[in-house]
Amino acid sequence: MTINPRLPITAQIYEKLRRAIITLAMMPMEALSEKELSLQLGVSRTPVREALIRLADEGLIDILPQRGSFVAPIRLSDVEEAQFIRKSLEVAVAKRLAAGCSKHFLTEIKSNLYDQEKAVAAEALDQFRELDETFHRSFCEEASLSKSWRIIQSVKLQVDRVRYLNLPDPSHLRLLLQQHRAIVDAIEAGDVIAAGDNMTAHLRDVLLTARRLREEGVDLIEA
Repeated sequence: MTINPRLPITAQIYEKLRRAIITLAMMPMEALSEKELSLQLGVSRTPVREALIRLADEGLIDILPQRGSFVAPIRLSDVEEAQFIRKSLEVAVAKRLAAGCSKHFLTEIKSNLYDQEKAVAAEALDQFRELDETFHRSFCEEASLSKSWRIIQSVKLQVDRVRYLNLPDPSHLRLLLQQHRAIVDAIEAGDVIAAGDNMTAHLRDVLLTARRLREEGVDLIEA
């Protein structure tokens, strides 16, 4: 991790730690030391502490009195709530676009799907994740619902961690791509019901994955 001293320090630390937690570079229940992080980053402990507090507010870090800070486990209850909120918003957005969207949007989203296909073929996990993020964000942008996307971003952090548990599986990447295509096809066809149903199925997939991993005894996920 490198820090640019010309940019806000706390924000950089927050972003780096947040990404490390979401991508599982920092594993659930891993201990975090303010002192070690400050030495590693070449900064004082104050911005590190501020970044940890912000991450704790988002549920990504547990700060335990007299024990220290730890990467939070993936809590099934958090995943369920996040999926509920995402479904409420993103299904409505997909239906709105099926009722009417621009040709420019369809052109751009198909280009995104093409890039997703190439990423799946190359098993480029990070590239696929970035394209997936753009895919979902572009729906809210086309619908002029930028605030809705900010809400979705704030709640889907635990969901993203579950997805990283499953992303190394090439068959899962192909499934996600297939689901994305079905959503776009329904929107292009102007089929409001199918757009909503396909988005519902797509968003439900990560919750089913979390429940399956929990049942299989994966200790990174708590009830």
